[in-house]
Amino acid sequence: MSLQWTAVATFLYAEVFLVLLLCIPFISPTRWQKIFKSRLVQLLVAYGNTFFVVLIVILVLLLIDAFREIRKYGVGEQVDLKNNPVAVEHIHMKLFRAQRNLYIAGFSLLLSFKELKALGVEVSDLPETNAEEENKKLKEEMRKIKEELESTKKNLHKSESEVLAIKKQCEGLTKEYDRLLAEHSKLQAQMDGPKDKKDD
Repeated sequence: MSLQWTAVATFLYAEVFLVLLLCIPFISPTRWQKIFKSRLVQLLVAYGNTFFVVLIVILVLLLIDAFREIRKYGVGEQVDLKNNPVAVEHIHMKLFRAQRNLYIAGFSLLLSFKELKALGVEVSDLPETNAEEENKKLKEEMRKIKEELESTKKNLHKSESEVLAIKKQCEGLTKEYDRLLAEHSKLQAQMDGPKDKKDD
């Protein structure tokens, strides 16, 4: 493997390691946020943009070169190689290396774009609060809502009791009114009765 492809393969392995490191769940989001908000990382992001652009251009050029090599050595069957069997093995070896280089450059380029997106866009858009603080706020809001619900239930029970008491009082008043009305009718009848007899 030539020096440039060794460098690209090393870069690919470093990218794979970094992606796997970002996927490990034992590191909390707050710790990742502190790491991404640190001065060192901010400095690397500020000066690393130019480096990444140059690196991507180099990877694109190497990808094009690998594709050109595949097309160059992919014509092995068209060339008359019957007289030289070692040349067939040599061409297949060159084709294999060109394909390997194409995959290495392609995956490195793909992971570069993924990492640029993850580090450049998503990390800068992270809110300042962390998940634990959000969780505490939500628990506090839930506790307040439960307290309000309990107080509303108590008020409702108290209102139902008051309505029941008023209903009983109303029934008592209705009975008393009916009794007084009956008594009034009797008294009226007694008062009207003697007057009728006197008139006779």
